[in-house]
Amino acid sequence: MNPPKTTLRTVIDLHRPLTLTALLCAAVLLVAVPGLLLDGRTVTGDPVWLKPAKFAVSIAVYNVTLAWLLSLLTAWRRTGWWLGAVVAVMVTGELVAITLQAVRGRASHFNNATEFDSAVYSLMASMIVTVWVATFAIGVILLVQRLGERSVTAAVRASLAIALAGMAVAFFMTSPTAEQMVTLQQGGSADVIGAHTVGMPDGGPGLPIVGWSTVAGDLRVAHFVGLHGLQVIVLFAFGLIALADRYPRLADDALRTRLVLVASGAYTGLLALLTWQALRGQSVVAPDALTLGAAAALAAATAAGAWWALGRREREHV
Repeated sequence: MNPPKTTLRTVIDLHRPLTLTALLCAAVLLVAVPGLLLDGRTVTGDPVWLKPAKFAVSIAVYNVTLAWLLSLLTAWRRTGWWLGAVVAVMVTGELVAITLQAVRGRASHFNNATEFDSAVYSLMASMIVTVWVATFAIGVILLVQRLGERSVTAAVRASLAIALAGMAVAFFMTSPTAEQMVTLQQGGSADVIGAHTVGMPDGGPGLPIVGWSTVAGDLRVAHFVGLHGLQVIVLFAFGLIALADRYPRLADDALRTRLVLVASGAYTGLLALLTWQALRGQSVVAPDALTLGAAAALAAATAAGAWWALGRREREHV
């Protein structure tokens, strides 16, 4: 039997609110990409349309992934659908707010310059907290049911936990920096409260496209890596299944499950390492000896875990 064809209709039917929001993201990209080429305005050193473009891509990928996860539910399907709808509404509101601020040529995040800017940012913050809580609830629902093969079930559960941790990294960004705190404690007002970077103000030299700081710590690195662990770990599990025809050992679901757990542990370690590096005010492109040592230890632990996962069955039969 030939596998069913994946069409736009089948993708939309996974969860209409989430997938339609992904289509809205595509529409935003149709505006943002020309804006990057034609609009010379900048906000904190970046092109004014860069943030809407990045968020449109990220939200689209997240929504489609979440829609697929919700389609796997065998119980609590209605509750899961409503939680997905909440996520769709909240991320739509966030995307609209970011796009609105881009049109105005204003920063969408950490902006406390005017009452309107502050209200927009506060609303966005409330939306993201709601998204986190709804995603956590979806994770709880997925935790209590089997989703086919054990390796896929393990990947879904681990990837959601990693994504939640990655989303939570953003909360570090909302706290006032040391300089902002001094101003507030002295009774002054700050046009900006919070920052992506640690050790220097936002807007300094950064990597192309993503804009991650090359001279200071940047919490967006860990936030990005953690959030998209939702795709990486699940794709890793499916990659192992796809390789089973070429490598017969991978036909063993127990082996694949162990490898998924090792990969999840390594990815979690990477997320922790990147968060720690950023909080120390260190750029992702300029690791010091301590960071390199921690990375080497993580690599060694991952290699040991892979050896355990691959060799366990053989040792059990000795």
